[in-house]
Amino acid sequence: MSGPVEKPTSTAVEQTHGEPAAPSVETAEVDVRPYHHPAAGFGAIASTVKQTMHEMGLLRGTLTLLKVNQVNGFDCPGCAWPEPGADHRSHAEFCENGAKAVAAEATTRRVTPDFFREWSVPRLREQSDHWLEAQGRLTHPMLLPPGAAHYVPVSWDNAFDLVAHELRALGSPDEAIFYTSGRTSNEAAFLYQLFVRLFGTNNMPDCSNMCHESSGVGLGDTIGVGKGTVSLADFEHADAIFVIGQNPGTNHPRMLSALEAAARRGCHIISVNPLQERALNRFAHPQDVRDLLTGGTPIAELFVPVKINGDVALLKGIMKEILAAERQRPGRVLDHAFIAEHTSGFDEFVAALDAVSWDEIVAHSGVARDLIHRAAQVYIAADRVIVCWAMGLTQHRNGVANIREVVNLLLLRGNLGKPGAGACPVRGHSNVQGDRTMGIFERPSADFLDRLGRAFSFDPPRAHGHDVVAAIKAMHEGRAHVFFAMGGNFHSATPDTDYTAEALRRCRLTAHVATKLNRAHLVTGRQALILPCLGRTEHDTQATGPQFVTVEDSMSAVHASHGGLEPASEFLLSEPAIVARLARAVFGRESRVDWDALVADYDRIRDRIAEVIPGFEDFNRRVRRPGGFVLPNNAAARKFVTATGKARFTVQPIPRIELAPGQLLMMTIRSHDQYNTTVYGLDDRYRGVYHERRVVFMNALDIAGLGLVDRQVVDLIGEFRDERRVAPRFIVVPYDIPRGCAATYFPEANVLVPVDDFADGSRTPASKSVVIRVVPTGAIGPQ
Repeated sequence: MSGPVEKPTSTAVEQTHGEPAAPSVETAEVDVRPYHHPAAGFGAIASTVKQTMHEMGLLRGTLTLLKVNQVNGFDCPGCAWPEPGADHRSHAEFCENGAKAVAAEATTRRVTPDFFREWSVPRLREQSDHWLEAQGRLTHPMLLPPGAAHYVPVSWDNAFDLVAHELRALGSPDEAIFYTSGRTSNEAAFLYQLFVRLFGTNNMPDCSNMCHESSGVGLGDTIGVGKGTVSLADFEHADAIFVIGQNPGTNHPRMLSALEAAARRGCHIISVNPLQERALNRFAHPQDVRDLLTGGTPIAELFVPVKINGDVALLKGIMKEILAAERQRPGRVLDHAFIAEHTSGFDEFVAALDAVSWDEIVAHSGVARDLIHRAAQVYIAADRVIVCWAMGLTQHRNGVANIREVVNLLLLRGNLGKPGAGACPVRGHSNVQGDRTMGIFERPSADFLDRLGRAFSFDPPRAHGHDVVAAIKAMHEGRAHVFFAMGGNFHSATPDTDYTAEALRRCRLTAHVATKLNRAHLVTGRQALILPCLGRTEHDTQATGPQFVTVEDSMSAVHASHGGLEPASEFLLSEPAIVARLARAVFGRESRVDWDALVADYDRIRDRIAEVIPGFEDFNRRVRRPGGFVLPNNAAARKFVTATGKARFTVQPIPRIELAPGQLLMMTIRSHDQYNTTVYGLDDRYRGVYHERRVVFMNALDIAGLGLVDRQVVDLIGEFRDERRVAPRFIVVPYDIPRGCAATYFPEANVLVPVDDFADGSRTPASKSVVIRVVPTGAIGPQ
């Protein structure tokens, strides 16, 4: 089993008697205890109960959790994994990390104006992300005036007037940035993009830019749809499932139920990742007594330990094996009928693949040829294959190429558009896919803008806006002066933390819609606003009565979410209400949209969505069905709307990141006690690390080769072009990771991710391909 090495620690390297004194080496105490239990199981039950009691209380917490992901309940504010059909849901349709997300939002703790009177912004900056998260729900709109050290209360009217004043004072609408988090509902996202485009810009960076943008671009280029092609039901029919660059046990735990069911019926599951994650080794369903008592179910039958960013080479190796098998058994391996009818570029693809040597494949993937052969045999023997992936594929300079190579693999045997097969990019945030569908995109299509313009009688801006990277650069270079965020933690989620912080500080105004305090509220422009909103768990009452919102999951299912808890404060506004009141403040009587009428009854927003966005016809009636409805997907029906009218085989080179002596390739990862940048605790139970986050996982041979020792305190030096970035005082933890590779938690290591290092085509920051050196702390002085 992979994992950390358990070893006692000391404060200095011991000196052998009689030998010359060795230089003092600073080490640190880190609680490392390899985790030998299945994922979920009793550990998840204990963690859920503990978190629920701590944040909500046992009775209130239990009643709240029983509403999560239910037909008349609310959508989990965590990941975007879909729910089973309305008739097949359990009473407890949530996972451990979903329960943490719900408990964090529904906490009884409060951050009131008194809190801000006691705590200055400089003092708050000294606190950890975990401490900030633990303080509780924001209750009042707050203003940080120019030059002030403390936030002070502000009325909603004055807050909106301030934002409106700053926006109207801009020389151009393109000097404003409007960010969106994946938590935002469809209704809020649609109103938000409408407001921004009426204001006159497409500057709408969002969290997709930092995660699955590479998936959208790669899939759009090759199959004509920037979304996955599978449904949850397909997992019931797949013969093989490849899980690549993904850790579902921490990031999408409810996915494990589908994988467990597949494994039990004999589906072959292959895990491809630099780290062997516990949940893909063995899983014990917390609601299955047999699982709990017998140690759970084995999930992946084969683990392929690919080097960081070795996926293109690995996939080429698997496909070379498939072509070799076809040549040995002509007509019996490839799906020639599918290739002839539905694809283009096959001959060029084969010629390019034949030109790639096995030496290149093995060297750049880090995987032995016999293991590649075994993975290929699983694929060849399966009639129906699903390939799942997440950030491990998308956050590289060649992130788009990674996705195109996945599509190549699927096309070879016709594994698109048939039951039990297809592409499955697993989204991280609960409505990140829905926000994009609603038009939160800096590069909207002309067709979308035409429909939006006709529906609201205006000419939307046509010039492309800023994505996340471009937005950071624009603020840093003085080309953008107002930053408005609909949710999220922009400062901590983005690359190049110090550069981004300086960019935000150069703004005239930064404003954040939020439920809880985070570091983005402490890295501000000349003045700053915190605008507290309702959470997904809370009931939303507007002028016509109680409202519900809708979301879209990873598999294009759209369904309703009904909050039921009392709001954390009487001063909270819903996100749609915040957008409507901001629009009214900005446009005044000149507005062509009746914002008050729209926000008074969310059915009216949905009616306008139905006018603009294909697939949402008769939205209000269809979304009231139990479980909602599924959006159409051309690629799932083998209709490929691409440049050739067919699914496209593509050719991309094997990425080559040449490491100099002493360099490692680092990827950022989540711990089990966090969700995106939200840190719930300091443990990473499945990887066996407790009470510490500033750790760097390294291969034991690399540790020795660099002259380091276990638990040594080190500085991480990011090296990009002629630039150097430093993340000080990390602790070395030996781990089963390929040589030349390292892993660290984000957001702590985001300071090392260069703002100018991003994926070709998608501009997703290359957070999984960061070249670093690991040196004893203090060994390299200031630049």
